[in-house]
Amino acid sequence: MSTDRAGGKPVQGEPVVDRAFALLHAFSDAEPVLSAADLSRASGVPLSTTYRLVARLVAWGALERRPDGRYTVGLGLLEIASLAPRGHGLREIAMPYLGDLADATRQHVLLAVREDDEAVLVERLSFRDAEPIHYRVGGRMPLHSTGVGLVLLAHADVETQERLLHRRLTRQPEGEPVDVTALRSTLAEVRRDGVAELHRGSPRPVLAVAGPVWDGRDRCTAALSVVVSDGSVSARHLVPAVRAACRAISRALGAPRAEGRPDTTTTDPVDST
Repeated sequence: MSTDRAGGKPVQGEPVVDRAFALLHAFSDAEPVLSAADLSRASGVPLSTTYRLVARLVAWGALERRPDGRYTVGLGLLEIASLAPRGHGLREIAMPYLGDLADATRQHVLLAVREDDEAVLVERLSFRDAEPIHYRVGGRMPLHSTGVGLVLLAHADVETQERLLHRRLTRQPEGEPVDVTALRSTLAEVRRDGVAELHRGSPRPVLAVAGPVWDGRDRCTAALSVVVSDGSVSARHLVPAVRAACRAISRALGAPRAEGRPDTTTTDPVDST
C-alpha cells in the first residue's frame, strides 16, 4: 500500500474509508484484540495513519481501547449493524419460528444470508447439550460445504454459481477437494427437493438439514438449518420441521410461494433414531 502524501491525506485510489475498513477487518475470531502495530501489519496501512484512524474510530465507538493499550471492536458497530434489514430485521421476524424449531429439536438452529460468495450467520439458537459447533453470529461460512450455504448457492443467480463452481473448492475444515460435478448434482437436488441434507465427519460427525426462506419478491433471502450430532436424529424427521419453519418465516415476509406450495410437512414430532 502506498504511503501518505504530505499533510497526511491518502493517495488517490485509497480513500480514508477504505483504510478504516481495512483496519476493522483485521479483527477476527482468532485475533479479537490487536495493538496499533498489529492493525498496521494486518491491514497494510502505514503505522502513522493507523494511529490517526484508530483515534477517530475510538471516538466514534467503532473501536474500544483496553487498559493495556490494545483495541477491540466497539459497541458502536453493533448499533449500526443492528439496523441492517437482512440481519436484525430478518432476525426479528424469524425469531418466534426459530425458537419453536429449537424447542422441538433441542439442537442448533441457524439462520444465514448470502453476502457475495459466503454465507453470513445472522442468528443461532443452541441448546446446552447440543453437539458443539464453531459458527458464531456475524461469522462467515462457505457456501459449498455448509447446509445453509448449499441452499443459498442453489438459489443464487447463475453468475454467482458459475464463479464459485469454477474455483478449486475444498471442504472446510477437512481440506478435502470438492467434486464439482457432484456439487452441481447436489444443488439441483436442493432446488428440486426444497431442502439440503449435509453430513460432515470433521471435526465431529454432524448432520445439517436446511431450507430456503423466501421474501415478498419471491427471492431466496435467507436459509435456515438444524444442525445435530450425526446419527442422533433422523433427517426424515428433521425435514418436515425445517420446511414448516421456512414456510412460516416466508409467509411472514409476504412470500407468494409460501402459500402457493403444497403443504408437504407432517405433524410428526422430531424423533431420535
